[in-house]
Amino acid sequence: MHALTALWEAAGYPWSVRLKALIPLWLPWARRRWQLSASVCQQLRRISPRQIDRRLGPTKRQLQTRRYGRTKPGTLLKHHIPLKTDHWEVAVPGFTEPDLVAHAGHRADGEFAHSLNLTDIHTTWVETRAVLGRGEDRVQTALDEIRRARPFRLRGIDSDNGSEFINNHLSRYCQAQAIQFTRGRPYKKDDNAHIEQKNWTHVRKLVGYLRYDTPAAVAQLNDLYRHELRLFQNLFLPSVKLLRKERIGARLRRRYDAPRTPLERVQASPEADVTAVAQLVALREQLDPFALAQAVDRKLERLVGLATPARTAETPAVTPAPAPAPVRRRPGRPPDIPNFTFGNYLRRPLERPSRVTC
Repeated sequence: MHALTALWEAAGYPWSVRLKALIPLWLPWARRRWQLSASVCQQLRRISPRQIDRRLGPTKRQLQTRRYGRTKPGTLLKHHIPLKTDHWEVAVPGFTEPDLVAHAGHRADGEFAHSLNLTDIHTTWVETRAVLGRGEDRVQTALDEIRRARPFRLRGIDSDNGSEFINNHLSRYCQAQAIQFTRGRPYKKDDNAHIEQKNWTHVRKLVGYLRYDTPAAVAQLNDLYRHELRLFQNLFLPSVKLLRKERIGARLRRRYDAPRTPLERVQASPEADVTAVAQLVALREQLDPFALAQAVDRKLERLVGLATPARTAETPAVTPAPAPAPVRRRPGRPPDIPNFTFGNYLRRPLERPSRVTC
């Protein structure tokens, strides 16, 4: 269990099915790093995903998530870019969903950094770049860099209705590069469900909610996105894809495919660049995933040092007010809660409701 927990933490806390799939890929490096015995390695290979959930259950319940968004709708060219309302059923790589993740902290004034996140539907390959602001030219430049770094051709993008995507600049770029450009419906995040999930797992879960508004912070983000994090997520972390949904009585059961890394899905596609894929496979044989994870942690620590501190308003000195007169309460009225704030309410531990039998 010590080896399984350490491997789970180094891989970024994947769920049990993905963790079971990455154990054979990571186990040779773990055996050399921790001097694991043959019996321990055999137990790690034989443990089932259901048993992993049972053993790691108490630790998983301590994790908390938060989600925020700062998307502003764009009206320019909105009626010229077609809506995409059907489900993704593509058999070749290249059709993607992009989105921007804001790093504004607790305030949205001024110019701050954004992470342009792009995920491929067929292979689950993810590329990310940081830009300062939401300017049309900067977003298009970052998208062009992502297009050149991928091991397969960019065939289409399906964005939300934000003004950073719905503009003439990006529309002309997609026409020049023969890229299909569609958009989702307003106020329907399910139309871009793939990238909304990657925004949490690939950006927000690592970078957090601090404010980054300097060129040095953007350069540090790009140094992380272009090197260690890109290789760590696309070469060593398996992912699953939803195949279908089945309704059994009142329950909805989801069926997934076998967990595979994005690189393995790219290898199985005949549309990928053979030379680029061969270079990535050779690079994966030489890289240590634990060393990559430690390098990501070191760069994240340096990134936190570049965050802009939150503003604190100076409160003027005031004379203490006289004590208020006691308030008479009606019988049965609960007493007032002192120092109650909405933030304190959110930080309270969640209580599981009792099961009631009707």
